[in-house]
Amino acid sequence: MLGFARPGASGLLKEGGQHFYGIQEAVLKNIEACKVLASIVRTSYGPNGRNKLISNRLNKIFITSDAATIVRELEVVHPAAKMVVAASQAQERDVGDGTGLVLVLAGELLNQAADLLHQGLHPSEIVKGYKRSCEEALKIMEEGTLQVRRVDDLRDAAAVAEALEACLASKHWGAEAFLARLVAEACIQVLPGYFDGSAVNDVPLAEFADDEETRERLRRFNIDNVRVVKVLGGSLSESSLVRGTVLVRDTEGTVKHIKDAKVALFTNDVDTLQMETKGTVVLHSGKELESYTKTEEQILGERIRKLSEAGVNVVVTGGKFGEIALHYLEMHGIMAIRCPSKYDLRRVVRATNAVAVLSLGDTPPSLEEIGSCDEVSVEERGSTKMIVFGQRSDATRISTIVLRGATQNLLDDVERAIDDAVHMFKVLACRDPRLVAGAGALEMELASRLHDFADRAKGLDQLPMQHFAEALKIIPRTLAENAGQNTTEVMTRLYAAHRQGHSHAGVDIRLESGTMSTGSEARGIINANEYKIWDSLAVKNAAIRKAVDVACTILMVDALIMAKQVSGAGSGHG
Repeated sequence: MLGFARPGASGLLKEGGQHFYGIQEAVLKNIEACKVLASIVRTSYGPNGRNKLISNRLNKIFITSDAATIVRELEVVHPAAKMVVAASQAQERDVGDGTGLVLVLAGELLNQAADLLHQGLHPSEIVKGYKRSCEEALKIMEEGTLQVRRVDDLRDAAAVAEALEACLASKHWGAEAFLARLVAEACIQVLPGYFDGSAVNDVPLAEFADDEETRERLRRFNIDNVRVVKVLGGSLSESSLVRGTVLVRDTEGTVKHIKDAKVALFTNDVDTLQMETKGTVVLHSGKELESYTKTEEQILGERIRKLSEAGVNVVVTGGKFGEIALHYLEMHGIMAIRCPSKYDLRRVVRATNAVAVLSLGDTPPSLEEIGSCDEVSVEERGSTKMIVFGQRSDATRISTIVLRGATQNLLDDVERAIDDAVHMFKVLACRDPRLVAGAGALEMELASRLHDFADRAKGLDQLPMQHFAEALKIIPRTLAENAGQNTTEVMTRLYAAHRQGHSHAGVDIRLESGTMSTGSEARGIINANEYKIWDSLAVKNAAIRKAVDVACTILMVDALIMAKQVSGAGSGHG
């Protein structure tokens, strides 16, 4: 039977294609898929979030509570759920943190929208109400009453560390103070010179938005300048910071320590002369062979002698060292370091200001091409040897956090947390230094005010606006649930505290009596500002925008059309 003889839209599709249409078949099914994805991430949200053990298609094991890693390794295939994943990944690229917030909030917005659809509201009416509420929420966040602090001095390590603690506590609660101090010092070491506190080139940071000038400063602060090296063994408290870069390997020769190093960097092998063209040499006797070999050795020895006379005492190569080359390097007391990774080679360039030269030639590198380093030495942490390019100058361009841990999974998870914290510093330094109360305080305050805003609204927008406010409560509710608290009691007390004007009231995950005066015991509630639990305003702003945008996009989809999948690997037709 011909395909177009089939009834409905399926007659337009190839045999095996699927078509779902309408509220019940398309919209609600899309919402259900996104709710399932959000429920997976929700139990991992906050400091008490549980880990997920994920085995990807390459059988690599991940044990993490990081939302970005979870959704990336799950390899979601549902089209609507993939849109939510894409929104969370955009959040990670934009500000580096808040991916879990995007997923959880988007899932709850769609959950609330499902109730409205069952009540008979049209998706366009829900979208209109959600967008009005989002605009009002962002306007409320810009008010000075919700902004509890500004990171005015970017070179104040203590102030910066306090701002980063909440970001790290959501991944590794208990070690956040120690890790925040490491990250703050590492970021400050590589901070460009034009950052002089609360202004960049005499322009207040608060005035920066998504303009070209901001993007230029974001490009200048390179997060790759803060590097993490993982060393198995020991405890997390034994982690340290190195001003410079670190290579996890040993030197090729016996020279292990150089002070006031002059570094020459080559990308190819350091070995005997290689012919640029193919050729044949005819040798008639053993003496000619010996003479030919000695000539090659003499040329290499002369080149290394000139290198030593130029002041070079450390040679780094992306290739290999020949045995004869190592002999001459040892003779002149030059440290030989092999660096096969091109990424590590670039970090050595940034750490020493050396210029990578193609190969060792008859003319040694010039003074402009030779890098400098205060000290290059081989250190041993546990049973791991590493080469440390240490700099004492404040003008260093790279810093390295050496992480210690008992398991590789722990080290990987801490590295992801540090990466989020470095992105957070970049947001504070280049985009917006303002902080708001954490622990769910901001979301509950927004929900309280949006309820009042919805009561003043007219028409059908009022109902979706009320549900938008309810959706924001999912954040403090999730924090309370994951902490094992009585969620109903905590949410009731928390909402009452905000209605009484305590805008910084948040969830106490330690299950202790809080500091809020609500007329009764405020167990489970704390003043997030007094406990220095702060989140970045820019991160919250971006997360709410993206969650609302993706939820509205999914609600406006009224049909799901899927072509027949390709049958067989490598087949071009199905």
